[in-house]
Amino acid sequence: MPVPRHRITPNGPEFSQMVFGTWRLLDTPALSPQEINRCFNTCVDTGITTIDTAEIYGLYEVEEALGKALALSPGLRDKLEIVTKAGIYVPCKFHPQREVAHYNATAARLIKSLDKSLRLLGTDHVNLFLVHRPDWLTSADDTANGLNQLLHSGKIRSAGVSNYNVHQFELLSARMDQPLVTNQLEFHLLHMDPIYDGTFSQCERLGILPMAWSPLAQRRLFDPKNESARRLKICTEKLYSKYGGATLEQFAYAWIMAHPTRPLPVIGTNKLERIASAAKSCDMALEREDWYALWEAAQGRVIP
Repeated sequence: MPVPRHRITPNGPEFSQMVFGTWRLLDTPALSPQEINRCFNTCVDTGITTIDTAEIYGLYEVEEALGKALALSPGLRDKLEIVTKAGIYVPCKFHPQREVAHYNATAARLIKSLDKSLRLLGTDHVNLFLVHRPDWLTSADDTANGLNQLLHSGKIRSAGVSNYNVHQFELLSARMDQPLVTNQLEFHLLHMDPIYDGTFSQCERLGILPMAWSPLAQRRLFDPKNESARRLKICTEKLYSKYGGATLEQFAYAWIMAHPTRPLPVIGTNKLERIASAAKSCDMALEREDWYALWEAAQGRVIP
């Protein structure tokens, strides 16, 4: 079955249950535009139509690579929902005058960054624009002013945030002409903070589906030196036959998606076979005791 689709807020955009992330596309070995294009088409074939990127990815080079890949298949852009982010600025070859990494979520900076993203991606709009990190030196009014201008211009169809806590989300959303539609958060078996810190409770109260970045804990789930990873491997091996031979990777995705907020995992693989494998985890319905068994294996303790 194709990956299901969900409206991520009651009146918001519709995205695929899984999201294709592009953070590592230009890591060694970097993918060519042709290889990225094949990844996109494989995603579409499996029902993964939402693509996540950011201005800073690849030290500001990934969006241009995506634009080149999209240009290889006329009409491909129309099959996709593009999510991008802005607000993190670091010293690099494109900005040699910068000496200190910093956040900037001012209206002027967000608008300038989004315009550059559209040019590099070769599109006239993105489906979702996220403030990448809270900027402690910018008022919510200033950030909201930039997002509201972009919404009214049609350059972005919806706005959201990434890595915001409950209070930061509530404050910014109160200043918006159109409600924020998601909060992209780190959430996986080795990082469960959203369950405890109130961010997922806030999402559930507002009817928002969060996005979960780094669902495989940046590959730490497969590190034999990691005690939690070793326990999880043993746990999933016991559940292997019960779930049709599911892999640890598939269990990790299914565990995330089982939460009542129905988080959208942002997968980070560049391999076509792993895209297809990840998509199959959408068909897994973890039983309650098995979800808690994975929790206990990750935590190394029984529930309180």
